[in-house]
Amino acid sequence: MPSSGGASAQPSALAELELKPALEAILMIVDEPATSAHLADVLERPRRAVEAALRELAAEYTAQGRGFELRFVAGGWRFYSRAACAPAVERYVLDGQQARLTQAALETLAVIAYRQPVSRSRVSAVRGVNCDGVMRTLVQRGLVEETGSEPETGAILYRTTQQFLERMGLRGLDELPELAPFLPEADDVEADSQEGSAIAEAVAGSR
Repeated sequence: MPSSGGASAQPSALAELELKPALEAILMIVDEPATSAHLADVLERPRRAVEAALRELAAEYTAQGRGFELRFVAGGWRFYSRAACAPAVERYVLDGQQARLTQAALETLAVIAYRQPVSRSRVSAVRGVNCDGVMRTLVQRGLVEETGSEPETGAILYRTTQQFLERMGLRGLDELPELAPFLPEADDVEADSQEGSAIAEAVAGSR
């Protein structure tokens, strides 16, 4: 005879994950410090357990002398390269500045130039693909920088830098080529994933 109590709840797949590796996996991809409360909610774990695991991970990385560290900054946790390794990081970034931009980076940079200030999600919508990695590269090269946040969503906004103008040989953004033939109406921007390519071609032609 079937039980009147119903089937027992199946354990969550998240609950079966080891806490520390799960935290590491998330922190590897965050673009902003993640709060312990948010991490606890995502992993369906007690906040106290998450905070303890984060502190233990930070201590372990320091004790092991790893090239990165886990820091509590601006109310959240995030990985950072260790200060002692700064010369290696600086050399890598500077070498990267000498390399040509990929097509994806050029398209992303162009969308930012014409839509600034603009959030990562809006740039991704215009291009039709996720651009988080490319955005980090542009920031590292000094071509793009943060400029406040969007009031409605709190998303970080980005704009081009003075170095961008210097690299492009422009005195100001008003010297960017006119793109009226390529640009859709503002309300339709997200639906037009070809805009990034059009902008990139125009910017490349102005170099």
